[in-house]
Amino acid sequence: MAEREITVEELSMLDGMFARAQAAAAIIETYDQERVDKLIQAVAWSVINLQTWKPLAYEAVEETRLGDPIGKVGKRNKAKGILRDALRAKSVGIIEELPEKGIVKYAKPVGIIASLVPTTNPVVTPVGQAIYAIKARDVVIFSPHPRAKGVTRKAIEIMREALVREGAPADILQCIEKPSIPLTKELMARANLVIATGGRPMVKSAYSSGTPAYGSGAGNSTMIIDETADVKEAAMNTRISKYSDFGSGCSCDGNLVIHASIYDAMVKALQDEGGYLASKEEAEALKKVMWDENGHRLPNTVAISAQKLAEAAGFSIGAEYKFIMVDGENKIGKEHFFSSEKLTTLLALFKYDGEFENALDMMRAIYNVGGKGHSCGIYSFNDEHIHRLALAAPVSRIMVRQPQNKANAGSFTNGMPMTSSMGCGTWGGNIVSENIALKHYMNTTWVSRVIPEDKPSDAELFGAYYDPALDQE
Repeated sequence: MAEREITVEELSMLDGMFARAQAAAAIIETYDQERVDKLIQAVAWSVINLQTWKPLAYEAVEETRLGDPIGKVGKRNKAKGILRDALRAKSVGIIEELPEKGIVKYAKPVGIIASLVPTTNPVVTPVGQAIYAIKARDVVIFSPHPRAKGVTRKAIEIMREALVREGAPADILQCIEKPSIPLTKELMARANLVIATGGRPMVKSAYSSGTPAYGSGAGNSTMIIDETADVKEAAMNTRISKYSDFGSGCSCDGNLVIHASIYDAMVKALQDEGGYLASKEEAEALKKVMWDENGHRLPNTVAISAQKLAEAAGFSIGAEYKFIMVDGENKIGKEHFFSSEKLTTLLALFKYDGEFENALDMMRAIYNVGGKGHSCGIYSFNDEHIHRLALAAPVSRIMVRQPQNKANAGSFTNGMPMTSSMGCGTWGGNIVSENIALKHYMNTTWVSRVIPEDKPSDAELFGAYYDPALDQE
């Protein structure tokens, strides 16, 4: 079916939004550092306070039918972390000086940002992006996912009211009320920058819009658990990562590659944390309801509880279970669907024996199925193993002994930049391989002054290859 054209009404509506955005941009561009810092505190508090955030979290689940309200309530810590990072950085005037190089860097706004909001994070994504954008003196027009447009719009309206209370234009933040594919495409084409957080089709559309864009890639998070691991710690963190928001995030643990010597102990520890080990028959039933015959993930099993996932597959499990585990039987490849991304409360277990290189081979095979560029992790106290994984893994971030879904996007116990959008490098079809944070919301002007000459001799430059006889006229 051919995609419909954008309507006259939609074009008129977008014209008005951009006119208001440009007017707001002209004002926020004049704000000094103190002004924007107070503004992001006010805007953030208006939504992050628990009396506001908790109802929004529950409404997000009710509207989208995805995820867990308790998990979504917990995501306000991510918004707090984004605010922390933003407050600690400079974004107006001189933001960095390198005297030895004669370089001074000045921050400038990028202008009007088009933000594509995912259905899995309909509140924390716009809140986090609003903090970074206001800090950088940008304005944002949000395009919510149609399945989450109500709660996304409500969160943005709360932030708009906070802007007005602070004497700033409400139109620093705007939200499309009735999103559509043609409207979103036109929004992206007109903006100065696009930030697309979501699935590959959305990101591909952003990159083809003709506007500079930051996107994210698909996940297939894989954890290696070597013979030195603390299985209780690894199991606890796996449960935290897998159960949070019912596994809706790309960072949620999807595959565990476990050394044979601790495999049984790890499975027992996972069961103690609420993991249900499916039988072969149950695993086969799960596969049929999660993927079609071509391996395309089916939407009705995304981000649902373990009980609902089991019910969809035709069996039942007790209320005490947090997630379901299947034995991947060391079958990895595009034809073996359990080695691909799940985005729900399902975990695949794989066993490796012998040398650590065998674990790396399994890791490489899993990422050849999908998820290159996003993330992986390791439970190990062997620094050489950690180093070898870092050299080998085709991913942008590796978490060591941490719950992936709580760590990749930044946490209060690691140094990753806080974000709701993660670039996956050229592996994942993205332009950056880092967390999308404040610096990506700013243009930077470099001022260069003359420094003492820094020109090595030809002998220093070319080393043993230098032959002065070949350098004569």
